[in-house]
Amino acid sequence: MKKQITISITALLAAGILVGLPQKSMATHAEAPLEPACKAAYLCDYESGTEVYAKNPTKRLPIASMCKIMTLLLSFEAVESGELAYDEMITVSENASGMGGSQVFLETNLQYRADELMKTIAVCSANDSCMALAERIGGNETAFIERMNERAKELGAENTLFANCTGLPKEPQYSCAKDVAVMLREMLTHEKYYEFSRVWLEDFAHPDGRTTQITNTNKLIRFYDGCDGGKTGFTNEAGFCLAATAKRGDMRLVSVVIGAENSKTRFEDTKAMLNYCFNSYENATMLGQGELELSVPVKGSKTRSVNVVAEKSLTLFRKKGETRDANVEYVLEQELKAPVCAGDVVGEAVLYLDGVETDRTKLLAGKGADRYSWWEAFREIAHQWN
Repeated sequence: MKKQITISITALLAAGILVGLPQKSMATHAEAPLEPACKAAYLCDYESGTEVYAKNPTKRLPIASMCKIMTLLLSFEAVESGELAYDEMITVSENASGMGGSQVFLETNLQYRADELMKTIAVCSANDSCMALAERIGGNETAFIERMNERAKELGAENTLFANCTGLPKEPQYSCAKDVAVMLREMLTHEKYYEFSRVWLEDFAHPDGRTTQITNTNKLIRFYDGCDGGKTGFTNEAGFCLAATAKRGDMRLVSVVIGAENSKTRFEDTKAMLNYCFNSYENATMLGQGELELSVPVKGSKTRSVNVVAEKSLTLFRKKGETRDANVEYVLEQELKAPVCAGDVVGEAVLYLDGVETDRTKLLAGKGADRYSWWEAFREIAHQWN
């Protein structure tokens, strides 16, 4: 059996439970005084995906090298699944070393660490590294592209179609500002990415002793406070593009610009969107991560109850000064049966905004409760009998 307890946000405030950290919230649209000079743009909260600004968000357009966000995402996921290792040595094919456009000048038949190849994609948009990873993970580029499109569908990127792993012009191939934001948000869940994306200038060492200097194509990494990731793109067809992320305090944002007329414009448009959101929005924490003033009874143990811990924070991403009806609802086990281990799931906390669920977190046992030993059980029965 489960017992359902509903506690309003005002009650939580009075109890002093609320502290600060971000998580998911309901996607709401807000008007923004922005006029980016590009074909399409999108701005959202990273944690919740809440849309803040959109210009032609689902219009299908070429996105140039921003498609490498998916190439990198599949590489990180291959490591996560055990299919690839960061320290694995990858042999570069003639096909990979012969890629044109942005490259790090890989040498045919030489071996490079997977993580070093990934870094060159994140920093300097290396097409040859993209192909080397695509051939390793997919077996060939065609199979890798199929995986790219499958993953896009899984993420709900309905207006995206990949034709290669680099973003070089090839028909049919397209995406949209909203889909790029979705893909970037997913890639940002991989902490290893930031080790690469924060690099500004570095020498890339080749196995034959050569070095190639790599410079980050995302200039905001150095010149915008809080920017620590993103992906640029340019072709004549796509124009100047930029997907970027920046974090200040407990708020991380994601922005996308497609089809700016020049490089300066894409960076200025991105800064304007990020500045607007940082100045106008906030993360209001409705439930802090950690121990709550709740407990659950335990049967079959000398430990009569266990305290409850929230696995993560519940927050609302909202415009500053905005007041809305929010409440947290707890669904807890009526009674636990020993043994209970610290970290066992004992319920959930659900955050509602204007009556609509916006986020939830697991509630965990803060400590364990061992089952009665034979002697302890005998004593308990005797005590109850008396």
